[in-house]
Amino acid sequence: MKRYLAEHLSSILKEVGAGDDTALTFEKPKLEAHGNLTTNVAMTLAKSLRRNPRQVAQDIVSRLTLDPTAVSRVEIAGPGFINFWFTDAFTTRRVTEILAAGPEFGRTAAGHGRKTQVEYVSANPTGPLSVGHGRQAAIGDTIANLLSWTGHDVTREYYYNNAGRQMRKLAESTYARYRQLYNSGFPFPEDGYQGDYIKEIAEQLKAERGEEVARLPLEQALDVCKSFAEQRLFQAIKNVLARMGVVHDVFFNEDSLYHNGEIENVVAEFRRMGLAYDQDGAVWLKTSSMGLEQDRVIIKSTGEPTYRLPDIAYHREKFRRGFDLVVDVFGADHIATIPDVLAGIKALGYDPDKVKVVIHQFVTLMQGGEQVKMSKRLATFVTLDELIDEVGADAVRFFFLMRSISSHLEFDMELAKEQSEKNPVYYLQYAHARIASILRFAEGEGVFAGAQALAGADTTLLTGAAEVALAKLLLEFPDEVEATAASLEPHRLTAYLHEAATAFHKFYHDHRVVVPEKDVAQARLALCLATKTVLANGFKILGITAPERM
Repeated sequence: MKRYLAEHLSSILKEVGAGDDTALTFEKPKLEAHGNLTTNVAMTLAKSLRRNPRQVAQDIVSRLTLDPTAVSRVEIAGPGFINFWFTDAFTTRRVTEILAAGPEFGRTAAGHGRKTQVEYVSANPTGPLSVGHGRQAAIGDTIANLLSWTGHDVTREYYYNNAGRQMRKLAESTYARYRQLYNSGFPFPEDGYQGDYIKEIAEQLKAERGEEVARLPLEQALDVCKSFAEQRLFQAIKNVLARMGVVHDVFFNEDSLYHNGEIENVVAEFRRMGLAYDQDGAVWLKTSSMGLEQDRVIIKSTGEPTYRLPDIAYHREKFRRGFDLVVDVFGADHIATIPDVLAGIKALGYDPDKVKVVIHQFVTLMQGGEQVKMSKRLATFVTLDELIDEVGADAVRFFFLMRSISSHLEFDMELAKEQSEKNPVYYLQYAHARIASILRFAEGEGVFAGAQALAGADTTLLTGAAEVALAKLLLEFPDEVEATAASLEPHRLTAYLHEAATAFHKFYHDHRVVVPEKDVAQARLALCLATKTVLANGFKILGITAPERM
């Protein structure tokens, strides 16, 4: 619909005096009574043309010559909106376009090959991933999929640090558990990692190295324990992410910023600009000169940098790699440092508007109406791996995505396992499987021989209200993908797919598909296959499977 109108309106806008840079956009009205599409182009032109918006709208409409079999009504509303009503035949005629595009339907070039980096998960290798990390993985990976589907050149990145106090604690915890395998009385660090996973790593170390590590000098032994534990924890992290279909292109180590001098270089640059100073033994960043309320410490009096400093250096490194768009997916615990990092980037001469920060809220696991408690240090939390074991990877991904990222998520584990329409992911996948069943039945009846055979189906025979409504909704899929990608809010796509599945069930309830009238049967089979295509493509973006049988 948008493409059809754009083709007819572009030349007319030039006739009324619009410039080449005039933005012609269309929106779906909130109320169906206001048409299928509306544009505010007359209002955006009014100021430059020095005319009343409604007069501009009238001028545009008077010059329009539209096919009445495609557009049934054009009206001017309010201060100058132009509303369009399309015929049912225009909509249903295009169902076969979905079949022709198949697995590519929904892909657009809106991103124009823009070099884009999406950073997500970024947990340090000190323990198993929590369900909070799982939500971030699902959100980040789906955003990367959305951007890829809309024509961006996407790099998926994981940022981690294998140095510092937490890694020292990991080394000490592993060493203590390893020594306890030979001497049960060996002391365990008071603030050590208590989880059973440390015991498992210690047992693996014993199996590979025997008592050798116990005979090493302490610091050397700790280095061995740190390296051994890190390697196995990182592999475990990659394994559980792979279970969710999450694979990163780049793993970037924060520690490399120290080894290659980037951290020192950033501090020196701030000092050169008069934006860094020493006070009370610490190094401060003069963020009060960058539009923020107060200055921030970037190096503590102990000599340890705060999170802000390596984050600024890391983002500068992102820009140096030539990314045009940087998407950071963070948990709510990062919200305080973001303004400081963006201010630092701007001071270094980079455009902070190219950085889009997505903040997701935390997850509460619910079972039997009770909250499942979590505490990482004491290892009483439910790991992401365990959650996948409990409810399945599809339910995990979908449940993490189906609520707004700005909303706290209560993950109902019992609902996620329920095989009924109450379970939203089951409801969607069942719609896909039901269509597959219909197509198998039609094939058995000799009225379906694949998508190519339906290319010539007369879909204008789809005249029922439920048929037209479903066709109209399916054709909106590319716009929904673009809008969801632009907003970086994956839950919008889950809502659309639920609406599409509901529209299909309504159509299936109202109309028998395989009927004696072969041309009608072919048209309805085309609509079924188009629905299956949209659901499957949407599932691919969300990272869930499209079952043929359930």
